[in-house]
Amino acid sequence: MASVDLTHFLVVGAGAAGLMTARELARAGKRVTIIEARDRCGGRIFPLPSEEFGYKAEGGAEFVHGAAPVTRAVMREARLSLSPRQGTRWSARTGALSPDEPSLPDADRFYQALTEVKADLPVAEFLETHFAGRRYDELRRSVTRTVEGYDAADPHRFSTMALRDEWISRDDGEHGRIAQGYGALIDYLASECRLQGAAIHFGAAVTSVDMVRGRIAARCRDGAVFEADAAILAVPLPLLSDIALPSATRERVAATADIGFGNVVKILLRFETKWWADSGGRNLGDLSFLMSNARVPTWWTQHPDEYPVLTGWFAGPKADRVSALTEAELIDMGLASLAEIFDLPPDRISTNLAASRAINWGNDPFARGAYSYATPRTRDALSVLRAPSGDAIFLSGEALYAGPDMGTVEAALASGQETAQTILRGSPATSPRA
Repeated sequence: MASVDLTHFLVVGAGAAGLMTARELARAGKRVTIIEARDRCGGRIFPLPSEEFGYKAEGGAEFVHGAAPVTRAVMREARLSLSPRQGTRWSARTGALSPDEPSLPDADRFYQALTEVKADLPVAEFLETHFAGRRYDELRRSVTRTVEGYDAADPHRFSTMALRDEWISRDDGEHGRIAQGYGALIDYLASECRLQGAAIHFGAAVTSVDMVRGRIAARCRDGAVFEADAAILAVPLPLLSDIALPSATRERVAATADIGFGNVVKILLRFETKWWADSGGRNLGDLSFLMSNARVPTWWTQHPDEYPVLTGWFAGPKADRVSALTEAELIDMGLASLAEIFDLPPDRISTNLAASRAINWGNDPFARGAYSYATPRTRDALSVLRAPSGDAIFLSGEALYAGPDMGTVEAALASGQETAQTILRGSPATSPRA
C-alpha cells in the first residue's frame, strides 16, 4: 500500500520528533494516535518544577544551537522567544581561573588537516595520524575534551568529517535558550496535535510492532494493543532493539549499530547565594560558561538571569563509567568538582546548597543515553534506515537526521517534519544535506 493511501497512523514516542511527525500528519487530515511510555510528553526534553530551582530548569535539552530553522519556525508559531547567550566564559584549565577559553594550540595546522580529509576515519585515529608526538599533546587533549564533552561521543568512534562539519561548515546563527523553556515548545506541539484530533496515550511502553490482518498492531507491556494502517517509531536508538519488529524492519534497524549514542550526566545545583560571583577578588558576576579539568569539567549559569544555579555537564564515555553512582553520589561529585575549581572547602559550598538534581540519562529506562553522534559508517547507515521497508513502519528521530545538527532538538524536529512529508508525498526521503 502506498503511504499516500494510509489514513490512520500510530506514532510511538511523544518526544520532539514524534510530536512533530504527528502534528504534520494530523494537519494533513490523517488520523493519528500517539503512544508514549512515560507519563509526559517531551522525552529527553525534561523541564523541572519551577518551585525547585526558581524557574523551569531543564533536566534535559537546554540550548538552541546555531541557525536551527525548524526550531525557530515552531518558536515563532508558538510565540516563544530566544534569550541569546550572554556573559563571560571562564577557564580553570591552566591552574587558575581566567576569562575566556584558551585558544586551540596549532589551530591553523589542525584546521588545514581537517579540510584535507578525503576518507572518513575516527577522530582518535585522525589525531594519531596527523598530530602524534609530544608537541601536540595539548591539541589532542583539547579536541578529545570537546568531542567527549560537547558531542557526548567516543573519539575512537566519532567521525572526523562530522567534526569538520561541526567546527567549520556549520552556520552558527545566534545561540541561546528558549526564554519560556523547551517545555513550552513541547506543550505547544502537544496542544497542536490534540487540536488536530490526535490522541495521546501515556504509560504505553511498546514491546512489539507487527502486521495483523493487513494492519499494524503495537503491543504494550501492560497488554494494551493499538492498531493502525502504519506506524512511526520515534524513540531513542537504544530502544529500537527492544521492540520486536517484522523481519524487513528488523534488518534495517540493525544499521543503528553504526550510529553512535552518547551519555550525559547533568547536575543542577541551586544555592542560597551566587557565591561564585566574587571568587578570590575576581568578578565572576557575569559568568556564563566555566571550563575546567575537574571531574565534572563544564559548568554554566543562567546569566543574564540572576538565578543562583550552577549546571554541571559530564558527558561521553566517562559518563558511562558512573552508572552505578546514586543521585546523591553524583551531586557530591559535582560539589567536589566545584570545590576543586574554586579552591574552596567542600563544606563551604555544600552548606550554601538549597536544591539539587542529578540526571544520568544513561540510566533512564526510556532513553538509555543522551543523544546520537556520527561515526564514519553513519552516512551509509542512514541510507538504510531512511529507506522504505514495504511494511508500513517508518523511523524518525534526531539520530535519523542527515544534516549537520545531529544530536540536537533541531535534528529531532527536522526529522519529524521530514518523516511526515515523506509519508504524505508517498516517496522515500532524500536530504539536501546528507
